[in-house]
Amino acid sequence: MKQVMSTAILAVALAASIGGASAADKKFTFALVPKNTNNPFFDQALAGCKKAEKELNGAIECLYIGPGEHGGGDEEAQIVQDLITKGVDGIAVSPANAAAMAAALKGAAAAKIPVLTWDSDLLPADKGERLAYVGTHNYEIGVNLAKMVQQIKPKGGTICIQSGGAAAANHNERMQGIRDTLSGEKSPSSPGKRLTGQNGWKEIDGCPLYTDDDFPRSIQQFEDIMAKNPNLDAFLPTGGFPQFLPDANRAAVAKYKSKIASKSLALIVADTLPVQLDQMKEGLSLGQVGQRPFEMGYKTMFALQDMANGKAPPKDPSYTGLDVCTPETVATCIAK
Repeated sequence: MKQVMSTAILAVALAASIGGASAADKKFTFALVPKNTNNPFFDQALAGCKKAEKELNGAIECLYIGPGEHGGGDEEAQIVQDLITKGVDGIAVSPANAAAMAAALKGAAAAKIPVLTWDSDLLPADKGERLAYVGTHNYEIGVNLAKMVQQIKPKGGTICIQSGGAAAANHNERMQGIRDTLSGEKSPSSPGKRLTGQNGWKEIDGCPLYTDDDFPRSIQQFEDIMAKNPNLDAFLPTGGFPQFLPDANRAAVAKYKSKIASKSLALIVADTLPVQLDQMKEGLSLGQVGQRPFEMGYKTMFALQDMANGKAPPKDPSYTGLDVCTPETVATCIAK
């Protein structure tokens, strides 16, 4: 993993980046802020951001800046506050901690800095702090994860949900989608009502698990849960956490490969990065529900440029779609 950068170092880098252009050659500086920079999911968003930068022929700079590790959201919030103080021309942020990020964004409107959220949104009460959300319909990720599990286990069973951060709005929405779909009951808010037997589904003790995007921890959590619950019926990570360390995940999941093949263990994972689809092809999952992070990074840059030029914000929310993959459909499941 990349070494964690301190907020102070990030601030120095930020000041150099923003302050280096003269008035004559000024271009818009738009910050793309991920929850953490050591995540291959966010690498895809960076690639989209850089493609937009190239296509706009120097009219913008894609400033990719965020914590090295997930960390719970405080460092990310400080980075965003620094971006506002330094006067970037626009911010697109994936909040790790929705409440903390809303507080950090309080000065953006006064500074006339347009803000978009992507991947993860603010809490409903705080959405006035940004102009639009561009990204995944997170509730629908949970719905699709649950539907795949229902196909494998139509009579229900025991389940463990593995999530990201407890304060991450996107993962809580995904958990709500899982719980609502399996229970058949719509809950009033995320993360939804715990499964205690509805439609035959019951969450085991110790779950949900929270990884805080710590990939080694996510693998250890899986190993510990399976050791204590060898007859578990379903394990659902709401993000690709364990699969982002492919060799370690292969070692952990391989001992349950026969259970997965026989469908006695329904292992369904969010996200569809190539490294993840390779593991599904090897029999290490029965399905993947994927987002489109490249599009998030790409589309937010064009939207920020439009707003910086006085145009209207994008539709709120602007969803980027999902890809639902199984071992049988892996060759054609990703939208081109």
